[in-house]
Amino acid sequence: MRHTVFISAVWVVLCTVLLFSNPAGAEQNASALEPIPSLIQSIRFPEDIVFCNTRVPLEKPHVRAELEKAMLLALWNRPQVILWIKRAAMLFPHIQQILAQEKMPDDLKYVPVIESALRPHARSSAHAVGYWQFLKNTGLRYGLRIDDQVDERRNIFTSTRAASLYLKKLFDEFGSFPLALSAYNMGEHGLAVEIDAQQTRQYFDLYLPIETQQYIYKIIAAKLILEHPGKYGFDLEPQDLYPVFTFSRLNFTSDNRIPLVLIAQAAGISFKTLKDMNPEIRGYYLFPGQTTLLVPKGHEKDFNTRFADVYEMWQSQENNRIHVVKPGESLISIAKNYKMPLASLLRINNISLHKVIHPGDRLVVK
Repeated sequence: MRHTVFISAVWVVLCTVLLFSNPAGAEQNASALEPIPSLIQSIRFPEDIVFCNTRVPLEKPHVRAELEKAMLLALWNRPQVILWIKRAAMLFPHIQQILAQEKMPDDLKYVPVIESALRPHARSSAHAVGYWQFLKNTGLRYGLRIDDQVDERRNIFTSTRAASLYLKKLFDEFGSFPLALSAYNMGEHGLAVEIDAQQTRQYFDLYLPIETQQYIYKIIAAKLILEHPGKYGFDLEPQDLYPVFTFSRLNFTSDNRIPLVLIAQAAGISFKTLKDMNPEIRGYYLFPGQTTLLVPKGHEKDFNTRFADVYEMWQSQENNRIHVVKPGESLISIAKNYKMPLASLLRINNISLHKVIHPGDRLVVK
């Protein structure tokens, strides 16, 4: 034990001597590894910061303090910021195009960065879902389809347009985008109550719930970092970024329920690729009606011909896999008789374990 302590002490002394014998060299080596600016440098803000045409009054101590806090916390999580930058390269062109079409400020593209880190399947504890974290009732009110088959909160195009419409309405009601975003975060009624109680419509002078106060500053911090990532030590090369999301649209109409895997096969892509490009589609099937699907560019060519062949083969097999429910049978017993997992039986019939079956019902089995 004494030998171990002695060796450790000697090692510490040697490291200290080496460090202080060549401090310039040590600093040079450290900077060569990664030229990250100091945290103090990172919160020396430019004199004028403008967000959605609103000047951020940094001369107010509480404003500077809140923005510094948001910046420091964002920069502390450097892996997350790298993912922001990479995903923004993939999705921002589409978000910006929709914002421009709706005549909305370009700065609003930073909202889904904070809401969901630009992830379609993000879900909050309050059951807000998708890129812009819509609650179900609000999403439905602004034209999104949300049911057990489709959840357009996960679609970057439809959700961005719905968010634009909602924020436009909030801007008209409250008069500024910081206030509109506060209402987006805490609710319109809650913000109206605070404005009435405090007798001011100046966002930076309002005392709001802590989450909402931090929300606006987080968005501004995201803007500062993503506008000039190199300034904060994020020197990504073009090859480091995710490519811009490109696709072709595939208009698909059917009178029957169609397994998604058939569409993927006809398009020459994997089931995963189809689901990743269309995150709003829930489950394993397309239901009767018209649907627009996204597929990799070029994969829409000759789709109808290939799908007809795939569907014909699947339908011939499907007709040989129908089980007519007999008296006394249950979903569990049917799955057992066909030696198939119960989960598979439920999936291919798009039913739950709680479904009541009756004699004469027809189930697809393997």
